[in-house]
Amino acid sequence: MTASTYDEALKRVLAHEGGYVNHPSDPGGPTNHGITLAEYAAFKARKMTAADVRAMPLADAKAIYRAKYWAKLRGDDLPAGLDYAVFDYGVNSGTSRAAKVLQRLCGLADDGKLTDAVIAAVGKRKADDLIAALCDERLAFLKRLKTWPTFGAGWGRRVAEVREAALAIAAAANAPPANP
Repeated sequence: MTASTYDEALKRVLAHEGGYVNHPSDPGGPTNHGITLAEYAAFKARKMTAADVRAMPLADAKAIYRAKYWAKLRGDDLPAGLDYAVFDYGVNSGTSRAAKVLQRLCGLADDGKLTDAVIAAVGKRKADDLIAALCDERLAFLKRLKTWPTFGAGWGRRVAEVREAALAIAAAANAPPANP
């Protein structure tokens, strides 16, 4: 729909995801740059260890994000700002969940597949409204998780930051060109 904002979106996701962690309450286990041990093993098509995850090159994380998240969520086909909000939601809570929420917000059946019909339905709605509703649903979902008491403060801050940034990206993309 617009020029890709992938690089900016990825920079923001990586800032939220940080480096290596292996928190005992995180069901993802060892994670680096937001990529779990299981995701990294699938990407490398071999068994991996926590040490492998710790040593993961950033280039591997970027390749995983591009293929497994951005492309799967059709970031290049979504309006600027909404692309980032959907991408970050998918990274944090799974691509299927992010896709289903976007489908429901567009009044469509939620099978988790972002088809051309979904992209067309998105195009008939205001990106700002979809961003706000997506972030509202995301926060409500996170608050229902049993790990909210442990990670809730960070998740809440992240959703608020994603909302603010996504709305700013959308506003900039829709701003009239400046006079020379």
